[in-house]
Amino acid sequence: MKTKIQLILLTLMLSLNAVIGQEQGKVNTRVDRDYNNLSYMEVIKNLEKYVEEKEATPQVLAKLGNSYYFNANMEEASKWYELLIQKDVDIDTEYYYRYAMALKSTGKYEMGNKYMKKFAVLNPTDSRAIIFSNSPDYLTTIDKLSGNFHVENLPTNTKYSDFGTSYFNDGIVFASSRGEGKLYKWNDQPFLDLYYKADTSQVAELFSDKINTRYHESSTTFTKDGKTMYFTRNNYYQGETKKSDRKVIGLKIFRATLEDGEWSNIESLPFNNDNYNVAHPALSLDEKKLYFASDMEGSIGGSDLYVVDINEDGSFGTPENLGDIINTEGRENFPYVSNNGTLYFSSDGHLGLGGLDIFYANIESDTPQVLNLGKTINSPGDDFEFIIDEFKNTGYLTSNRKGGQGDDDIYKFKREACNQLISGSLIDNRINQEIVGAEIVIYDLETNEEVYRFKSDKNGTFSYNSNCREDKYKAVATKEGFDPETLFYLVDPNNPDDINLVFNLTPTFPLVKEESAPVGTDLTDLLDLDPIYFDFDKSNIRLDAQKELEKVVRYLKAHPEVKLDVQSHTDSRGTKVYNMALSERRNLATKQWLIEKGGISRDRISGKGYGESQLVNTCDGTVSCTEEEHQKNRRSMFIISANK
Repeated sequence: MKTKIQLILLTLMLSLNAVIGQEQGKVNTRVDRDYNNLSYMEVIKNLEKYVEEKEATPQVLAKLGNSYYFNANMEEASKWYELLIQKDVDIDTEYYYRYAMALKSTGKYEMGNKYMKKFAVLNPTDSRAIIFSNSPDYLTTIDKLSGNFHVENLPTNTKYSDFGTSYFNDGIVFASSRGEGKLYKWNDQPFLDLYYKADTSQVAELFSDKINTRYHESSTTFTKDGKTMYFTRNNYYQGETKKSDRKVIGLKIFRATLEDGEWSNIESLPFNNDNYNVAHPALSLDEKKLYFASDMEGSIGGSDLYVVDINEDGSFGTPENLGDIINTEGRENFPYVSNNGTLYFSSDGHLGLGGLDIFYANIESDTPQVLNLGKTINSPGDDFEFIIDEFKNTGYLTSNRKGGQGDDDIYKFKREACNQLISGSLIDNRINQEIVGAEIVIYDLETNEEVYRFKSDKNGTFSYNSNCREDKYKAVATKEGFDPETLFYLVDPNNPDDINLVFNLTPTFPLVKEESAPVGTDLTDLLDLDPIYFDFDKSNIRLDAQKELEKVVRYLKAHPEVKLDVQSHTDSRGTKVYNMALSERRNLATKQWLIEKGGISRDRISGKGYGESQLVNTCDGTVSCTEEEHQKNRRSMFIISANK
């Protein structure tokens, strides 16, 4: 089951005394030991025999439910969770969530939603509760998002667990427990090894005896040249296994390089740790970042997605959490970045059809939206390890859905490309200028559920391919300083002509006076501008500064007779010579933005840098100042220098 290769949630493996508040009974020491050692099949065998002879206590019911839940046997898990809840004892509210997920995984959505509502009432600040409460009609929305995917089970699958594909050479690498050897007590299957299957073959072969060990290997990613790989393995390195403080052998990511046809130079990544799990690596499109899943300190949920920079010398930066738009208090894992830069991942915290569902998001967006891939790709079971070639519209996923050959199975899919393009542009209707960075949200008109979200690009445009299903939509464009505008459109598969949406937005703030202001006027006051601040020792134009510069551009276009003097400044830190040069760089960057991005004639823009000579406060280096106080001096100002 997917649980054996998912991140191990240490908090879920503690003695049930920690999560069942008033339980006083004790199960025998052997079962406690097996449970804490993750020997769930042994727990099931012994406790089911136990309940045949004695009344099941809440602790026994919880352990039985969890043992089945962690092995993704949701029918059995829901049975024991139901009996636990019927006991009407003080239980951790997480059991309502697990029971709801188990019910949904067996197709009992109405009952599952009932217990999700209970969970949401008891945990109103939990991200999973908030997402659920904000999308009561989520099943309809998922149905609307369902694309044209055709899925088929690979004949390479076995009765064991086969999962987790990655592209390599002219085939795929995947993990499987089909081998022989010591059984893993979590699910009574052999430990996982990596296998390779060429596109032209139905037979899989062991990938590499340098990579495979007697412990688990899974979840790989390869550089485009095929010479470097990252993979997940148990905490086993150079012949030695290590356990966490809780006596668990966790997961780590390793890197290896291909030399003379052999994988060698295997190394543990520096941010691995014995006391938390790091797993499921995925490279960014430019191979300068590595995405992965972890339950390290600071995670929002049971497992979160992280990203870390890969430096040119092969070293790594500091891992960063992808934040609460992507991550929930549930489990996010199995990231994959496709060849158009889209992030795909699996989650049981975002709203889905049951178990793990596959989601996607545009990680280049300032406000990425998480969307469910819909039916066919997702099922009531666990669906994960999704990879796709966006240009060929083919790929693979893993699922334990009904109808498979064994445990987890690998499925190949083909996506029917839709040729109906939805595109749009946003124009400031006062000066006929494109609007950059506006937000466009697409809603299903019937359910009013959000289905897409975009930002207009540097040309004030956006575009996407519709899923080609007949439906009515509304598009709402918003940007600070403008009245929002709503447009409606119909996707009609019988009329697949491209749809172009043109938003003409009206500014809400006063852009200009009846007459141009006199020479010497500071536009900061006239247009109510926020100062154009710079970061410490930087001259690049920040995103917040661009919004203010757009106001300046609108004024200049409305008053073509006005010329502008740009004055740039630094704080007092650094030498006077250096600060003068820095202010000149900032002045040049500001002027270039107005000319190149704003389209203002070069002969209308002048100015220079003043270094630290015109501070706005007492932060001259003789007194202690906060960063906020220094920030006020790192600025550009705009003074009307002439009226033609």
